[in-house]
Amino acid sequence: PVEDIFTAAARRQSAARPAALGRRLAARLVDTVVLGAVTAAAAVPLGTKALDHVNEKIDAAKLSGETVTVWLLDGTTAAYLGVIVAVLLLVGVLSEALPTAKWGRTLGKKLLGIEVRDIEAHEPPSFGLALRRWLVYGIPGVLGIGVVGILWCLFDRPWRQCWHDKAAHTFVAAGT
Repeated sequence: PVEDIFTAAARRQSAARPAALGRRLAARLVDTVVLGAVTAAAAVPLGTKALDHVNEKIDAAKLSGETVTVWLLDGTTAAYLGVIVAVLLLVGVLSEALPTAKWGRTLGKKLLGIEVRDIEAHEPPSFGLALRRWLVYGIPGVLGIGVVGILWCLFDRPWRQCWHDKAAHTFVAAGT
């Protein structure tokens, strides 16, 4: 006999349980290292060029003998910064949002046997929700308040959701 889709969905929901926090942290560290390494590959050369550009402006100001204002952020350095942010966003979408939407897991989550599921359907989230999840994780993280959102899962019950999970209506489940 073939199992109908409703019975299969009910079985997945009853078997779902939140993943252990240690596994979630380790998976996040793997994903962060991957994202950081690829972004650094673009950021280091561009950052060096930006630093050289600023130093040239400072040297030219010193040689002029006049008091001048040297702006650290100008058209050249802003372009370098824009490319670095674009690389960060592109790599984030390709390494976080896309795999989460397609398979329910990133590289780190796959290595540690956990996955992201929609809170109601217990399926991988749509691309839009996976993107929202990653952006709600990343933007507060860059601003420094992301730690509160991540620590939120320590007290949240029953699904141990962080802010990014709440925003995307997801939870991190133990692997099936």
